[in-house]
Amino acid sequence: MAVSSVFPPSASPTEGDDPCEIDVSNVAIHSVMLLICLCGVAGNGAVLWLLTLQGPVARIFDLAVADFLFLLFALPSSLLFLLEDMSCSPIMPQVYVSFLFQLSMMSYYWGLFRLTRITVIPDTHKLCLLFFHCHPPLRLLWVVDSAVYWVAFAVITAIPTVTFLCPSHEQEHCRVALTSMFAVTLLIFAAPVVITRTIDIVKAKCGSQQQKPKKRDIVIFIIVLFILFLNLWNVLQQLGFTGVSSQVFFLLACITSTIKPLIYFLVGRCWRPCSLGSLQLSLQRVFEERKDITPTSKDTTRDMEV
Repeated sequence: MAVSSVFPPSASPTEGDDPCEIDVSNVAIHSVMLLICLCGVAGNGAVLWLLTLQGPVARIFDLAVADFLFLLFALPSSLLFLLEDMSCSPIMPQVYVSFLFQLSMMSYYWGLFRLTRITVIPDTHKLCLLFFHCHPPLRLLWVVDSAVYWVAFAVITAIPTVTFLCPSHEQEHCRVALTSMFAVTLLIFAAPVVITRTIDIVKAKCGSQQQKPKKRDIVIFIIVLFILFLNLWNVLQQLGFTGVSSQVFFLLACITSTIKPLIYFLVGRCWRPCSLGSLQLSLQRVFEERKDITPTSKDTTRDMEV
């Protein structure tokens, strides 16, 4: 996808027209984007600060880093885009716009691949028990995890490379290549994770012994569902089926990076006055096992399952 398909050229006056006709919709989008980026930088910064980097909770560290860096670059960019809308003159250099687009792609695809690796071992284990009624050998788990890693590495490297080498998304070979990579990501990573997490949540709710769904499954399901919609939008755009503004796509990418800390804190909520300790405990509840968390009061012993 060419950068121009995601970031349209800045508005500039034309002969015979009003020297500065402000696009109200663009101003609204970029204003909302600015506020979302501010919240996202604060939220992901809080996650990075509160993470202990010990145990399973450290798994989300690189997700928070990727989102924090993307939003940190997107924050001044949103302000500059807003100034462009108000002044009707280009401010942002095209090189920086291209870099920002690549960073947004890397941010949400990296989150998808990281969450996929978190779930691939438990899912492989469940499949072996379901079809072969035995525990998978360690070598098989290692092979599956390595295969997912290298496929993810190939895709996350190929997408920015193709978008950089293709100056125009209208070129047929570029469109075919990007559509294929987006479709592979959708079918191999996003869709299976959403399906398996949905099955786990439904089984926990509707089983003979009803249990609360694991918090980790809920968090992964919500985040990957957002990424799935973004990836589906990419596929539809390459096929020419979407008429949604490309600026809306970038806004959705910012929302996806911003909403993750909110999901962590809401799903892993603890029933005590809001404090740094309670927020840190919320993160632990999402990705750590019950035995790994040391409750400090009776109120914090409830709802401790992963």
